Amino acid sequence: MPPDRAALGQFLRSRRDRLSPAQAGLTAFPGARRVPGLRREELAMLAGLSPDYYSRLEQGRQANISDEVLDSLARALRLDETEHAHLRDLAAPTSRRRRPGPDVPQRPDPGLLRLMTMLDHVPVLLLGRRGEVLARNALLPAVLGRPLEPGTSFFRFLFQDPVARTRIVNWSDFASVSVAAMRRETGRRPHDRQLVALIDELRATDCDVARWWDDHAVRDYASVAKYIQHPDAGPLRFDIEIVASPQEPDQTLVVYTAEPGSATARMLPILASWDAGISIDISAFDRS
Repeated sequence: MPPDRAALGQFLRSRRDRLSPAQAGLTAFPGARRVPGLRREELAMLAGLSPDYYSRLEQGRQANISDEVLDSLARALRLDETEHAHLRDLAAPTSRRRRPGPDVPQRPDPGLLRLMTMLDHVPVLLLGRRGEVLARNALLPAVLGRPLEPGTSFFRFLFQDPVARTRIVNWSDFASVSVAAMRRETGRRPHDRQLVALIDELRATDCDVARWWDDHAVRDYASVAKYIQHPDAGPLRFDIEIVASPQEPDQTLVVYTAEPGSATARMLPILASWDAGISIDISAFDRS
């Protein structure tokens, strides 16, 4: 079975397993149940497909799949917008998928850098493909406790650096969403060998990553609250906002916002004064 079709079958099975007949508004078919969610025949009926055709989809034996079939499956499985888009990516014929050219290092988008400069009063991080740090301002390492220099991997920090687990109070919530976002990336860029290698490395070294990956959850990079226990500044609370540029879809500006007048907002100028000598760092991309 081609790898892309295997991923499609696994995703369909995972979404089918999480949906019970009652949740789908269906009277369960009679007989002993060997699956936690819908049977193949039940899902096929809900989607208006023959059981044989649906079995071919889940087993990776159906080369071409129409948009109408994918829409029907999305409705039957009650997929959200991101899951629906992921289903379409997985079902796209290999010939229509964009294969990557030479892996040229990304340079920070100038517009996103200008925006970062204007947001020097809050922690800001610019991420590229595979969670690579493209730039960050002074407050970001002051809050997270690591330099996170351009060219390093934010995901390796998140999953392999013990500081991340101790400083990010709600680490599991934030980390599980990050794994779901990585899975979404694999659907968009299935031929990215470096991304696949990174995920394999993280799954092999972290049982949490392996467990969340096997759940097949998908998310776009989205706003998630982050709670920090700073060793000097005490507890900090941020809402994480994501800014993307249409010119650079593979780059995201991650902005840590604080409620005006909150204890976190009052503490940020103090943290900035402790690190007053540090400015926006893009040094890895300024080498001649």
